[in-house]
Amino acid sequence: MSYHLEGRLLEVCNCRVLCPCWIGEDPDNGTCDTIIAWRIDKGSVDGVEVGGNTIAAVAHVPGNILLGNWTAAIYVDDQASKAQEDALLKVFTGQAGGPVADLAKLIGTVVSVERAPITFTVQGGKGTLEIGKDYYAELEPYRGATGGQTTLSDTVFSTVPGAPVFVGKAPVYRSKNPKIGIDVDIKNHNALQSTFVFDA
Repeated sequence: MSYHLEGRLLEVCNCRVLCPCWIGEDPDNGTCDTIIAWRIDKGSVDGVEVGGNTIAAVAHVPGNILLGNWTAAIYVDDQASKAQEDALLKVFTGQAGGPVADLAKLIGTVVSVERAPITFTVQGGKGTLEIGKDYYAELEPYRGATGGQTTLSDTVFSTVPGAPVFVGKAPVYRSKNPKIGIDVDIKNHNALQSTFVFDA
């Protein structure tokens, strides 16, 4: 099984800025409620073209992120074909190995796998993520002294292994999933953006 995926990441959680999980520290609240979405701009999995689709995980992290045991709901873009959905799930559940598998093994329980309309936009460093009716976030980056996006790299944890991420905040973050015990409606907490290339 092989894959090559190029795309973008939008991530938001209820930690304050900057989320300590990325440097291996415990989350600000003792636990972390997050949405992680990967937009595949182009790529294929075992010959199946998957570009133009988004896959996302809504997750509760019960403690230090490196210890795993996350509880998650997985959402696949409702515009994906069945073959594309199957291919993406193979990668993002770790079955296809490679850099994504190390991340996938941190999930202990998957409460659901669903198709949903997903809006994923990034323009000028600002982003919007919407999954169905229960999840919505707006994201904006922090800027450095020269106007470039503030970058975090070489971290002990990453949802885009091998890629730097742009540090930001979420002016709006709403997430509700009773199966996971998530009910979040907060402002100006942690957000991250990135681009990635995954090969296996």
